[in-house]
Amino acid sequence: MRGDLTIRKVKTASGATAVQVVRNEGKKRAIIKHVGSAHSERECDLLLAEAESYAEAHRRQPNMFAGISALAIPAPQLDLSHAKLVSVTHQFSRNVLLACARKCGLEGLPELYLDLALMRIIEPTSKMRTLELLLRYFNVSYIERTAYRMLSRLLEYQDEIETAAIKTARNDLKENFCLVLYDVTTLYFESFKQYDFQKPGFSKDNKPQQPQIVIGLITTRSGFPVMHEVFEGNTFEGHTMLDVVHRFQERVGETKPVIVADAAMLSKDNMQKLEEEKYRYIVGSRLANTSIRFIDQIHKELPRIDKALRRFSYAYAEKKVSVICEFSEARYKKDKREFDKQVERALKLLERNEAGRRAKFVKKSGEKDKPFIFDTALQAKAEKLLGIKGYVTNITEKEMPGAKIVDYYRELWHVEQAFRMSKSDLKARPIFHHTQEAIRSHILVCFMALMMGKYLEIKLGRSLRQIRDELWQVQEANIRDELTGELHILRMDTHELANSELINLLNPELPH
Repeated sequence: MRGDLTIRKVKTASGATAVQVVRNEGKKRAIIKHVGSAHSERECDLLLAEAESYAEAHRRQPNMFAGISALAIPAPQLDLSHAKLVSVTHQFSRNVLLACARKCGLEGLPELYLDLALMRIIEPTSKMRTLELLLRYFNVSYIERTAYRMLSRLLEYQDEIETAAIKTARNDLKENFCLVLYDVTTLYFESFKQYDFQKPGFSKDNKPQQPQIVIGLITTRSGFPVMHEVFEGNTFEGHTMLDVVHRFQERVGETKPVIVADAAMLSKDNMQKLEEEKYRYIVGSRLANTSIRFIDQIHKELPRIDKALRRFSYAYAEKKVSVICEFSEARYKKDKREFDKQVERALKLLERNEAGRRAKFVKKSGEKDKPFIFDTALQAKAEKLLGIKGYVTNITEKEMPGAKIVDYYRELWHVEQAFRMSKSDLKARPIFHHTQEAIRSHILVCFMALMMGKYLEIKLGRSLRQIRDELWQVQEANIRDELTGELHILRMDTHELANSELINLLNPELPH
């Protein structure tokens, strides 16, 4: 027979006393209701009375001692005529996000780092402002000088953090690392002054004149981040992949995943080294850079039918690899619109005898009276590739059919979405740091926040903003009795949240 309901008090990590209604089932204990967390004896008495009332209403058998508990614990009354609302806090939100951090294996880190990461989810801002908000929202106080000194030491924990990410992905998210996604983004600085680390380079934010850094990220197929690296702003993105892949391989052991990356990673050195180290890869192909003979072969053999696929053999980096080509009606319409615009622009520029900037179909003629002409060869070449996307791989047809190759490549949107989350929800920039150590530490804080955010999104199937907004609805009113000086903390009812997927997911990690 299953046990009946009982009340228990447990100290939380923050020093509060959690009051819960539980059911003992043999050696196991099931938590039926979290009544609340008390920060004073009087508040604890109130929560115990509430817990007893709840338990009595839900017990299978009448309690012969019903009423004794309530009599033994007089419920103090707060005289509102002498009460003052001191502040409104969101301690519940912090407790939930700290529980999420523990789910991600980050419980061994100093709490300051966890608070900095969860604030990227709550309200991303500068470090100084973050310390102010931690005090306002959660009554958590850090000395500013100490916090900044500790921030520079966060890099000492990078191996531990990324190991925790891999362990979470493997054990909790059930990833076997048969395939990982790699991509690169850039973060620019609100300055035109270069430093040793942040330098101008190819900018994905269209800020070529401003100094930046380059970030490489490996995620699982579901978009959960497991490894990252920060590079100087003028680093060619194709030179970033192998460093991160090697570090990842050291952590996961003998498992050699299929590496999926975009066309920027397709360099001679990358392909040779991946081949030498016996990695399998799927990389986007820039078909326009291949030979005209190969383009003619694709044009001739690939049917112009939506989703039509053909596998071709091509020599990249002096090695024969497979190029999977797919035709898409939707891609054709998009490419054709852009193609027509480029042709029209080129013709208008030639009427004015101008080269224009980045005019695709205009080239120099070598003649003084007519220095620019229309590039008909390039036009014909581009027209043959309308609607076609290519994928380079060293995986044979026997190992994996072409359709599966394409499906795997399309999963790159997960890592792209992770970058979008970092830039929008977590606001990885602007970066208010100049030294390489401080910049790397800031990105590591964002990486931790990304771990927590993606974990919640993957598990709950909801956006991080929706989850944050639901948590933020729960507030605590901090009321002081002006006569006794005692502080009463009254939290909004969390009954609906207590039954939600969010609380069920984090239940074992929430304060007991």
